[in-house]
Amino acid sequence: MDRTRYRFRSLWALPAPPDRVYDALERVDAYPRWWPQVREVRRIDDTTGVLRIRSLLPYDLTFTAREVRRDASAGVLQSAFCGDIDGWARWTVTADGPGTLARYDQVVEVRKPLLRLLAVPGRPVFRLNHRLMMRAGRRGLTAYLEAV
Repeated sequence: MDRTRYRFRSLWALPAPPDRVYDALERVDAYPRWWPQVREVRRIDDTTGVLRIRSLLPYDLTFTAREVRRDASAGVLQSAFCGDIDGWARWTVTADGPGTLARYDQVVEVRKPLLRLLAVPGRPVFRLNHRLMMRAGRRGLTAYLEAV
């Protein structure tokens, strides 16, 4: 097993219809407004931007995200990453009763030198850090959707 490679899956039950959730997730520029760990998004063009994220641990990850799939009818948003992390992430948005289930899948390899060095002893902490970030994102998006 490559200790610098991570596979994540998060499921967010959200109190809004799928089209509203998809619209919010599609606007990556607005993530810092509702997702505290997404510290900065700088657009390069219509499909590419540079993101800087930081969760509980005292390090930033900066990477370029390039849209590779945007399919509103299927509820899918997918991006490829390169930088401090290389890989991809995908949102899949589906109806779930009166609300929405947003599924986040991510497969990345860490490229940041310090995190590679700490890959073995730090792996459980890095996974926990990601889980906390995703929990805060779900809470932030829930509040954002309820406010608009």
